[in-house]
Amino acid sequence: MAWLRVVPAMIGFGLFALGGVLSLVAALGTFFARLRGHPLTIPRALSLGVSIVFVTIAARGSNDPAINDFTTDPDDPPAFVHAGSFPANAGRDLGYPVEFASIQHECCADLRGSLFDAPPAGAFPRVLAVARSMPTWEITFTDPAAGVIEAVATTLVFGFQDDIAIRVRPVPQGGSRVDLRSKSRDGRGDIGANAARIRAFVHELEKRG
Repeated sequence: MAWLRVVPAMIGFGLFALGGVLSLVAALGTFFARLRGHPLTIPRALSLGVSIVFVTIAARGSNDPAINDFTTDPDDPPAFVHAGSFPANAGRDLGYPVEFASIQHECCADLRGSLFDAPPAGAFPRVLAVARSMPTWEITFTDPAAGVIEAVATTLVFGFQDDIAIRVRPVPQGGSRVDLRSKSRDGRGDIGANAARIRAFVHELEKRG
């Protein structure tokens, strides 16, 4: 239902989690039924399949830290300029939690900004073009003079929405640096979604040069 946007993302995820737990219970019943010699019926096979999917998804995020805000610059993360105007963010603190920096340094030291030989005015159009090409992203705000781009990414299955901020600014040695921040609107953790999104963007940006 969340995939069809009939219910909010968190409710859809909660229903999925509940279904996953029930499928595990059913799968356990199937296991003992097979031990007693009962045949593997279609409903029992389906419960096994669903439980495998549920366990796989749960295991994928078991090693990810319980934070939902990642950036290429934990010491000076890009700030959200426009995201606060969305009703979904009303009353939310969009600041980067200070305690997340040390957690991110431990889990995701590979997240880094990108350096360009071109000044911000020259790098900005290239960065914007890459941002526009990213699947599931919708550009919501641009300010070329300030070197700021914001976007919202919507996950395909549950429809979770994450806010993205991109910053392009000059560096002392010449050229410019591009930094990115991706923050989930819901949940305490994100099963690695924000870090993966940053990696994908940086990879595409540097691939295009």
